[in-house]
Amino acid sequence: MEIRTLSDELKSRFGCKVYKLSLSSGCTCPNRDGTKGFTGCTFCSEGGSGDFAASFMPIASQIEEAKKRVAAKFPKDQPEETRKYIAYFQSFTNTYGDTRRLRALYTETIRRPEICALSVGTRPDCLEEEKVRMLADLNREKPVWVELGLQTIHEKTARRFHRGYELAVFEDAYRRLKEEGLTVIVHVILGLPGESREDILETVRYLANLEPPLDGIKLQLLHILKGTEMGREYEREPFPLLTLEEYGALVVDCLRLLPKSTVVHRITGDGPKKLLIAPLWSADKKKVLNTINRMIREA
Repeated sequence: MEIRTLSDELKSRFGCKVYKLSLSSGCTCPNRDGTKGFTGCTFCSEGGSGDFAASFMPIASQIEEAKKRVAAKFPKDQPEETRKYIAYFQSFTNTYGDTRRLRALYTETIRRPEICALSVGTRPDCLEEEKVRMLADLNREKPVWVELGLQTIHEKTARRFHRGYELAVFEDAYRRLKEEGLTVIVHVILGLPGESREDILETVRYLANLEPPLDGIKLQLLHILKGTEMGREYEREPFPLLTLEEYGALVVDCLRLLPKSTVVHRITGDGPKKLLIAPLWSADKKKVLNTINRMIREA
């Protein structure tokens, strides 16, 4: 099976290897500040699903610190001035808050010469018209990707993990973003409690049939993490989790449903080992990726 990977897409678009810099916007989340809840989605850690991001500080300092963390990935003889990065704002909800502050932050970020694209993770219910206009304006300077945390199309599951918005909200935000010419990537969690294999495939099938077509997708294994409501739920009453072989087979079936134009940004993810409760097999990232990639090649 051939898929359109993010690595290939970046090389094609920018002509070189590009790495992400995990940065912080200083935003919180309406599901944490009391607007919609106080604890966030039940699977979400204190880091707001961005446990590897830089601490919030002036953006220039954040970028320099983040560059140090990925420096070893570049060839030693590659000059610093030729290295390219994606500024990745993942933690919490990065369009939640004062628009003028966010516009200034993202403008300063995107205008740095080493930044070739801006990736902003957010919730569909935090994309008022002024936020969409801000992102569209930035997109006219350099590519802007908007990552939407959908996780599932099933309302029963979404209520169980306290997502805080309905599918219609996602559909409206998606339409408005695409009308402004923005690149949209959707995040899906595989293995949410109570979901069957067919439930998961139904979510991916729905995304595969979106109009306008979906630009990118992230497939994420459910991690049970310490300090989360889902972690406490699991420790009180464990629920079934996917094995590595089950997860790999499910990823293959998900990929089969996607149009060839959809860029696959992620086929799994790794939770911080110090927080990981289950599944423990996911801690061996090399084995996980090798297994899934083998199953994709053999499909």
